[in-house]
Amino acid sequence: MRKMIRGFGRVLAFRGVAKSRKPGIMGLRMQPKDDSYPTSASLLERLKDPADQSSWEEFYTIYGPLIRGFAIKAGLRETEADEVVQETMAAMVRHLPGFHYDPTRCSFKTWLLNVSQWRVIDQVRKRLPLASRPVPSGGSGDDTRTATIDRVPDPAGIELERLWDVEWGAALRQKATERTKAKVEARQWQIFDLYALKGWSASEVARALGINVGRVYIAKHRVGGVLAKELHKLEAAVG
Repeated sequence: MRKMIRGFGRVLAFRGVAKSRKPGIMGLRMQPKDDSYPTSASLLERLKDPADQSSWEEFYTIYGPLIRGFAIKAGLRETEADEVVQETMAAMVRHLPGFHYDPTRCSFKTWLLNVSQWRVIDQVRKRLPLASRPVPSGGSGDDTRTATIDRVPDPAGIELERLWDVEWGAALRQKATERTKAKVEARQWQIFDLYALKGWSASEVARALGINVGRVYIAKHRVGGVLAKELHKLEAAVG
């Protein structure tokens, strides 16, 4: 993955990204709901500067695995999925400087789905002989296609949306879990991890850690509450 980040860093260093056949990214205007979180609005605003490597790596860390997992679940090979991630990021480099997000038109979740979905479809088209590749109606350039945010492409659009929902939920849970682990005491997390995440019984956890069963239930309740709050914050920030 770090190799991909370094490669993408080189893309960011040069604004001359090859012209895409995909639609422009339409936009958004939104106030961050919690400054401690990289909300869709606050992070995307920073990403308008292609030289802001830390923000691009932050975006990659949060959303790169999501996009890649979505591409693989959609049937692409790993190398193709890697290209989807790279091309999605490159498309954002091209279009973000003039990007304004309007959440009344489209959520960030749907917006990113649309951007990623076109790159998945691109990879599928590349498998076809050149003569048999479908030509999208309305032309092939960025300026002659309907804006990404205004339509969801098919084939199998509904199935791709379902896959995206699954990967999106998994990515948010993973991020919420990481943040929860960083906030609670190590011992509390260990109890919660064994009992709630790894599926040990309360008595097994108690025996293994030399504590009473009551402490297992207390840790599960307290850490579970923190995890629920972290997940809710993430959903509110990027939903």
